[in-house]
Amino acid sequence: MGKLFPPNARTEFVDLVCAGMPVQRAAKAVGASSRSGADWWAQSGQMTVKMGQVGGLADPAPSPEGPGRALSEAERGMIQMGRRRGLSYAEIGEVIGRNKSVVWREVDRNSSPDGVYYASVAHARAHQSRRRPKPLKLIENEALCGAIELWMDDGWSPKLISLMLAVTFPDDQTMQVSHETIYQALYVQTRGKLRADLAEKLSTKRKKRVSHDADRKSSSPYKEAFKISDRPAEITDRAIPGHWEGDLIIGCDGTAIGTLVERMTRFTILLHLPENHTADTVAAAMISEMRKLPDHLRQSVTWDRGTELAEYAKIQTELHTTLYFCDPHSPWQRGTNENTNRLLRFWFEKGSDLSAHTPDDLRRVAATLNRRPRPTLNLETPANRLNQLLLAA
Repeated sequence: MGKLFPPNARTEFVDLVCAGMPVQRAAKAVGASSRSGADWWAQSGQMTVKMGQVGGLADPAPSPEGPGRALSEAERGMIQMGRRRGLSYAEIGEVIGRNKSVVWREVDRNSSPDGVYYASVAHARAHQSRRRPKPLKLIENEALCGAIELWMDDGWSPKLISLMLAVTFPDDQTMQVSHETIYQALYVQTRGKLRADLAEKLSTKRKKRVSHDADRKSSSPYKEAFKISDRPAEITDRAIPGHWEGDLIIGCDGTAIGTLVERMTRFTILLHLPENHTADTVAAAMISEMRKLPDHLRQSVTWDRGTELAEYAKIQTELHTTLYFCDPHSPWQRGTNENTNRLLRFWFEKGSDLSAHTPDDLRRVAATLNRRPRPTLNLETPANRLNQLLLAA
C-alpha cells in the first residue's frame, strides 16, 4: 500500500512547482519522494519543466495579475476552492463575479487528465498559451523575399502573391506568408527586408474616378442607345462568354489608352490611341482590335457615357455586336473594367504621357496581365480561360 499524504499535499506540491520550484525539491517540501513528485506533475497537466536542482516551470506566469478580461490568479484560486467544496459553476461564478459559462470553460480547459482543477497549473498554462511574438519570415528568408520581389516587379498585389505562394509551395510553410505581413514589410522598416522601392509599386496614383457629364447636355449622343438595364440576364450572370466592358485610361495632355475586358474570363485588350481619343479614333481602334475575335466572342460591349463612344452605331454595324451604356455617374456598373484599369495603372501611371507607349508596348502589357493568376478565376489566368473557349469553339 502506498504512502498516505495529507489531503492538500498534492495541491501544495503543484503550487510550488508553478511558482518556480524544481519538482524534486517541491516533492521533498511536502514529504513526498522524487518519484511521487514526478507522477503528480505528470497527472497535473504535463507542462514543460526544467530538470535538475535549478529546475522548475519553463515559463511561469507573472504574478499577481490585475482584474481584466482574462481570469486572474486570484480568481482561479477561488475556482479551485469552490471545486474542492463541491460548489456549482453558477455558485462559483457568483462569488468571483463571472458568468457560470466562464467558470465551466475554465475548468473544462485546464483540469488535469484525472479531472482535478489546480489554480496554479491553470494560470501557468493560460500564460504559456497566449500569443507569443513569432520570428518574421521576411527578415532572413531570402528565397521568400526574392519570390515576392519578382512578382511585385510584375505588378502583382500582396494578396495575389500570398495566394500563389500557398499554391506554389503547399508543403513548405517557410515559403508562405500573409498579404498583411507583406504590407508591414513594405511600410514598417523593421518588419522585413523587402526592397524599399517596392512600396511605390502599390500606388495607382489615382485619387478617385472622374465621372463624365455627357448626359447633362441636351445633345447627348446616347438618347437612342441601349441602357445597361436593357442587357439580358445572361450578361449580368457571366453565363456566356463574349460580353465586354470598356473605358479609357487618361494620362496627361489628353493622352489615353482604351481598355476592353471580357466579363467571363477577364481577358484584356488594350486600344492604341496615339494622337487623341475622339469618337472616330476610338471607334476605329475598337473595330480593328475586336475584329480579330471570333463572332461568338464579341456579342456585346458595355461602356461609360463619355463622348469618345459617340460613334457607337458604327461600331455595332461593323462588329455585329450590341453596345450598352451605364447610367450616369455609375462606374461600378462596369466593375470588371474598373478593377482592371486599377491594375493597369501599375504600368500606366496617372498624369503620365500615355502616347509614349507603342502598340507593341500595349500588347506586351496586356499579355503580362492576361498571364496573371486571378483569385476570381480560382487562380487560373485569363489567357488560359480564353484559350479554353477558343479550343471549344
